[in-house]
Amino acid sequence: MGWLYMPRTSLGLHKTAKAYLDAQFTYERPQEGGGTKGLQVLASSCPQNRVYYAAAQVMTNGIGGEVFAIICLVRWNSADKEGLIFGYKDMEESMGPYEDGCPATILDLLTQTQNEYALGWRARCRERLARHQRPLADGDRIKLDQALTFTDGHVADEFVVVKRGRTLAFRDPVTLGLYRISRFKDRLWSIVPTTKIHKTLFA
Repeated sequence: MGWLYMPRTSLGLHKTAKAYLDAQFTYERPQEGGGTKGLQVLASSCPQNRVYYAAAQVMTNGIGGEVFAIICLVRWNSADKEGLIFGYKDMEESMGPYEDGCPATILDLLTQTQNEYALGWRARCRERLARHQRPLADGDRIKLDQALTFTDGHVADEFVVVKRGRTLAFRDPVTLGLYRISRFKDRLWSIVPTTKIHKTLFA
C-alpha cells in the first residue's frame, strides 16, 4: 500500500500517530453470513514518532486468533501547503519491511508463523535488540566492522570508549582525538582484547 496523507481534522481527537493508528487497526465488522471479523491492537510503539510497530490480533466472533506485526512509516509536515500534515504507509511483517526497530514487548506477543519474510524480519529485529543490549564500559577498546570518515577527514575503525553516564564518546587511541559516532548501537563492532595491569598490593 502507498502513502496516505490527511489534514489535522482527519485525526479526530487523536493527538499522536500512535493513538490514531491504534484506533485504525482496532475494529470489528459484521459478516454477510453472520458473525464478526476484525483486529485488535494488543500493544504498540512509535519510537521518535517515525515508525509505528504493533502486535495485532485477528478477531473472529470476538475470539482472538493469530497475532502478527503491523509496521507503519510515519511522516509529519505541519508546513504542508495543502494542509496534509500527517501521512503513513502501512505494511505487515509478511512483506519483510526494512524497518527493524520493533520492541521486544511487541515481538513477544506474536504467534508462530511459517512465512519466510516474517521470520526474517523477526530475526533482524531480535539481532538489533541484541546489539543494543551489548555491555560497554568506560575504557573499552572497540573495533568497528567498517572504518568511518569524520568531518575533519580523519579515518579510523578503532576507538577507546569514553563513557559519562548515558553519554558515549570515542577517543582515537593514536591521535587522542575525541569523536561522536552516529547510530553507534546499530553498527557492527567488537571488543579489542587488551592487557590490563592491576596494582600490586603489599601486605
